[in-house]
Order: sequence, then structure tokens, then C-alpha cells
Amino acid sequence: MTQDLTLDEIRALLAPGIAANAAFDGWSDAARDMAAQAEGIDTDIAALAFKDGPVDMIDAWFAHIDGVMLAAVPPERSALMKIREKITALVEARLDATSIDRESLRRALAILALPQNLAKATRLGLRTVDTIWRAAGDVATDYNYYTKRTILLGVYASTITVFLDDESEGLAETRAFLGRRINGIMQFEKAKAGFLKRTEHGFSLSRFVGRLRYPTA
Repeated sequence: MTQDLTLDEIRALLAPGIAANAAFDGWSDAARDMAAQAEGIDTDIAALAFKDGPVDMIDAWFAHIDGVMLAAVPPERSALMKIREKITALVEARLDATSIDRESLRRALAILALPQNLAKATRLGLRTVDTIWRAAGDVATDYNYYTKRTILLGVYASTITVFLDDESEGLAETRAFLGRRINGIMQFEKAKAGFLKRTEHGFSLSRFVGRLRYPTA
């Protein structure tokens, strides 16, 4: 029964419908209310669920898309892939999930690009790339955690720019662009790992100072 749903559940339920309407009506109250009516949700309750307006609606839609992405690349499938293949498959799955609503995505990005929304936009982007890395099996907690997510966020953002105007069959241009950028990430990670390995037993100022303070017996 829809009247028993929590506000979070209502947000999740209405998000894809709002996105579908946003292509024509923008991320507006009208788009929200039409989605609510289609699902039998009172429009006043829908307004409460999205009390922060368009940014709230976009947030809920992006969360929905992340869920669709994960469902498209389940653990049993990704277990057979290399890390590069996992990341590529996940990003492609997310693009596929938004391809039917590209105009809505374009409008959403225009809203998130407003100065007052930039911090929120960054958080949403980092949430998505963190979801991708975790689904790909990354368990980093040191500085690698931040570098991997920052780099992938840049790759994803530039890929979206290509994606929005890609009219090639099967999004071939976007997939080729993404493949090149993912290769760049992997080459960087390989080079970084090699550098760290070479310097692992090299001179370390922190270790040197530590030995001065706490000499071994």
C-alpha cells in the first residue's frame, strides 16, 4: 500500500518517473506531481519527500541509476572480470541506464552546475564513483582511496560530455572514448604501483627521523 511507504521509499519510487517527465517539464513540481499521480501518491506527500526541490529529485534519480548499474553487473558476473573490465562494465551500465533520459540528464547537470549546487554536485559524483570502485572490489583506505575516486570522477565527467551528444550506433563513440580513458587510469595505477615498489626499501625521511628518536637496541 502506497500510504504505508516511508519518505525514502517514496523518493525511490518516484525518481524514475520524475526523470522521465523532466525531459519535457524540467526538474519541476509539475514533473514530480505527475510522477506521484501515476504511482497513486498524494502530491503533498511527494512534495514533502522532495522538500529541497530539483536537487533532491536529481539526487534520488542518481541513486536509482546507481542501483540499476549494480544490478546490471552483479558480483557473479564481475567476479570473472579484470579490474579494468569491471570499471568499464559498470560505467557503461550506468550510461545505458540514463540513455533513455539523456535530455533529463542534460537538464540535471545544468542545475547542478549552478554555483549554489556545486558542492552537492561533487558529493553526488563522488558517491557514484565510490559505488563503482567498491563494486569493482576496491578496498583501499589510504590515499589511494581518494586518488582513485578523484581520477575516475574526472573520467566519468568527461565521458558524460561525449555521451550527451553521441548519436553513433550503440553509443560506439562514447564506449571508445571511455575505453581510452580507462586505459589511462590503469596505466597510471600500474606506474604508481611500480614506483611505490621501487621506493619501498629506499630512503625514508620519516623512518630516519623515527630511528633517531627511537633507536633500536
